Amino acid sequence: MKLLNFRKNGNVHLGIKTDKGILDVRSAAESLNEEHIPTNIMDVIGEGEETKKVLQTFVEDPRVAAFFMEEESIQWAPAVTEPKKIICVGLNYKKHADETKSPYPKIPILFNKFENALSGHLNEVVVPRQTERLDHEVELGIVIGKTAKDVTKEKALDYVFGYCTTNDLSARDVQKHGVQWMTGKTFDGFAPVGPYLVTKDEIENPNNLHLTAKVNGKVHQDSNTSDMIFNCEELISYISAHMTLQPGDIILTGTPEGVILGWPKEKRVYMKAGDEVTVEVEKLGALTTKFITP
Repeated sequence: MKLLNFRKNGNVHLGIKTDKGILDVRSAAESLNEEHIPTNIMDVIGEGEETKKVLQTFVEDPRVAAFFMEEESIQWAPAVTEPKKIICVGLNYKKHADETKSPYPKIPILFNKFENALSGHLNEVVVPRQTERLDHEVELGIVIGKTAKDVTKEKALDYVFGYCTTNDLSARDVQKHGVQWMTGKTFDGFAPVGPYLVTKDEIENPNNLHLTAKVNGKVHQDSNTSDMIFNCEELISYISAHMTLQPGDIILTGTPEGVILGWPKEKRVYMKAGDEVTVEVEKLGALTTKFITP
């Protein structure tokens, strides 16, 4: 199932992508007085498998026929709206470490973003006045579905609700100001997530997915999650040993080679207002961000 969020009349509505279009779950449930239908993505994530079954039955209900919308007509919101944690992984692809001339980490490098950084598909993001080196990072996002503490690698994927395309936007000059990366990573809008949250049953192997990033239509990144140093199971297990993961938490699993920082210095042309970047992960959809001036 492909879930999504969009804005309508000042509110965030839950949607489901189908062959008939996008079902406006909230409007349909309210109009039909179906109070048992979840209309908030965080409730869907937290309530698990039974809730997915309820939504699947609702999509097939002939009464909802009037509540399908064209995808082109919606104003996208982040695919996950209120994660308690956004945990990011640095230098997690071999070729990305190679291009930045960095040694392969012995343990995952973790940093964080916050809720203010969330943005959705086709949203506009202001280029911060503090940076002249705005970079992109296509990443596979893992969305946790069950409380996870000290989980084993063998059981790790049991705690996943689904996956999404993400972009770890980075202000490289700000990132390099100190020994920690957070300030260059969590400006407003710097964590685009979407367009969809795809339930895990649709992804056979998250460790073998094609990813790309394009800036103004030109391919910058083109790789596969199989190049990750720490795979999805290892990341979930490691992180859950250091903190309790909760439903809705997002793990950004790292980026492959091709970021602007990895180019020869004389060829680096960082992103600016007026540019568009589209990141895509196989089976999860393409996520576009538009940059504007403050």
